[in-house]
Amino acid sequence: MISPDHIRRMAAYNAWMNAKVYDACADMTPDELIRDRGAFFGSVLGTLNHLLYGDLAWFGRFADGASRATTPNVLLHENFGDLRAAREALDAEIVAWAEQVDPDWLAAPFTYVSFIDGIERTYPAWLLVTHMFNHQTHHRGQLTTLLSQAGIDIGSTDLPFMPADGV
Repeated sequence: MISPDHIRRMAAYNAWMNAKVYDACADMTPDELIRDRGAFFGSVLGTLNHLLYGDLAWFGRFADGASRATTPNVLLHENFGDLRAAREALDAEIVAWAEQVDPDWLAAPFTYVSFIDGIERTYPAWLLVTHMFNHQTHHRGQLTTLLSQAGIDIGSTDLPFMPADGV
């Protein structure tokens, strides 16, 4: 099982990496952001939106008891500035939530219904929190590839290179 300290570190890493990705995308034109690059979610903007969707779905379940997003594979925000503001707000919420996570909650069973197949599943909460952070890392990896193909290098993405304060 993971610890609350692990969750706090991953929440900080998530916020740090998202800031790096958004900083790297900030100089892209709207046409560059929406250009279909052959990725699973098409464009940089599509992939950024999917990351936000995934966190709204999982984090909403954890923090509110219900997903904050229900329709996968949609553009939640077509405007990069609006998307970035939503991302930053959600990252701040995740970091604050991580400060309050309790080991008993992590060990307890957590039941949810998938929006993908409609099946109810129950796993220990720690496993689903791990999935949320893995999902983020997976799709940010796709983004770094898309950015690299566009000639943009965001620098190190390795956890040990995160500043000590997480920002």
